[in-house]
Amino acid sequence: MTNLEAVNLRQNQLNGSIPSSLGNLLRIQYLDLSHNSLSGPIPTSLGNLNNLTHFDLSFNNLSGFIPEIANIQRFGASAFSNNPFLCGRPLDTPCLVNGASSPSSPGRTKVLSTSAIVAIVAAAVILAGVCLVTIMNMTARGRKKEENDQIMIVESTPLGSTESNLIIGKLVLFSKSLPSKYEDWEAGTKTLLDKESLIGGGSIGTVYRTDFEGGISIAVKKLETTGRIRNQEEFEQEIGRLGNLQHPNLVAFQGYYWSSSMQLILSEFVPNGNLYDNLHGLGYAGTSTSRGNRELYWSRRFQIAVGTARALAYLHHDCRPPILHLNVKSSNILLDNNYEAKLSDYGLGKLLPILDNYGLTKFHNAVGYVAPELAQGLRQSEKCDVYSFGVILLELVTGRKPVESPTTNEVVVLCEYVRGLLETSSASDCFDRNLVGFTENELIQVMRLGLICTSEDPLRRPSMSEVVQVLESIRNGLDSH
Repeated sequence: MTNLEAVNLRQNQLNGSIPSSLGNLLRIQYLDLSHNSLSGPIPTSLGNLNNLTHFDLSFNNLSGFIPEIANIQRFGASAFSNNPFLCGRPLDTPCLVNGASSPSSPGRTKVLSTSAIVAIVAAAVILAGVCLVTIMNMTARGRKKEENDQIMIVESTPLGSTESNLIIGKLVLFSKSLPSKYEDWEAGTKTLLDKESLIGGGSIGTVYRTDFEGGISIAVKKLETTGRIRNQEEFEQEIGRLGNLQHPNLVAFQGYYWSSSMQLILSEFVPNGNLYDNLHGLGYAGTSTSRGNRELYWSRRFQIAVGTARALAYLHHDCRPPILHLNVKSSNILLDNNYEAKLSDYGLGKLLPILDNYGLTKFHNAVGYVAPELAQGLRQSEKCDVYSFGVILLELVTGRKPVESPTTNEVVVLCEYVRGLLETSSASDCFDRNLVGFTENELIQVMRLGLICTSEDPLRRPSMSEVVQVLESIRNGLDSH
């Protein structure tokens, strides 16, 4: 089948070796053999695949020397990771002459010397002894250890109640900047879920602000999932994976709390509220104003668009496996003190299978932002996020909400409004009249990009990496003025 262009055998529990005849698929562009039980060496024939754009052999039992072939080396360490018996570039595991493999003899395993075997056995005995002593010490301190591992959270009581509910659970912190002493959390969490600390509501939970001594503030999302999340291990694994993500335009996860009756997600606190409130006339505290935030002039709006696009491109193209947001909306774009964008609520859609599809309709409740294929058939792809981002671009240019009802019998959808106005009038009629400090050409280019992103056909929408490139080219023109 030499005309094949894509082979995806990921997660199929395959074993045995990689056949060298794969090197005959000269037209192959996409080759993914990851998450299997493949063993043996990597065949050097894979160097014949000059058209590869995606290559992944990670999470197998492959062994020996990674061939020094540019065609596959260029995909970096992630393409070969979690193969404990592989060595050589681009992994950090060197190939030793007396070790498992050698560059001079790729694919062959050398027999360990007697001295190496003795050293390994001795190390194993020492390790067993250390483990035994550790277990004995842990047993001796068992009661004290158990008390230290359990963190007490004081949940706010219902309005009019005089009693507090004490919940014992597990608290895991990702950030070293947060207080690590039990006493700090015991004091801080007394107002953790107090109604006066409420700062917003998300798709599957409410958000509170908690302050600690020293000026440290965090946002705490209480998931509205009582009794629905039954698998603690899966929940912790997913939140732990999100905690490893690092990007300047993502709201950083800083930890989580688990108990049988309550789950909390801790994240960084972003002070300037969300884009929706700043854009459409609500201040951070929720107070109504006659106009949006006047500090949101065009250069800041453009930078918000770039930052949000970069965050989505990171989730789609740099994370393995890719992360779909599926709830991109201006209220999920938070603004820091410099009005830099911080995308929130990413990755939480992954929790929905754990919740037995709880809240699918509630999760996709962002009217005007949801792609047609997602709203009609729950067909999920990265192009759903592209559609939502396109709506945000139009929102930034026009200052209008995604859906408005000027009268009781009229509903105006932003995408349709802009397209219709462009056909019958000039583009400038679409611009937000509150905007200052812009040139018309820049707004027109961003508006056109928004219309392309919101195409009905997902195949006509660009990828988020392409969106970033277009915005960067627009900004280069902007900087030249």
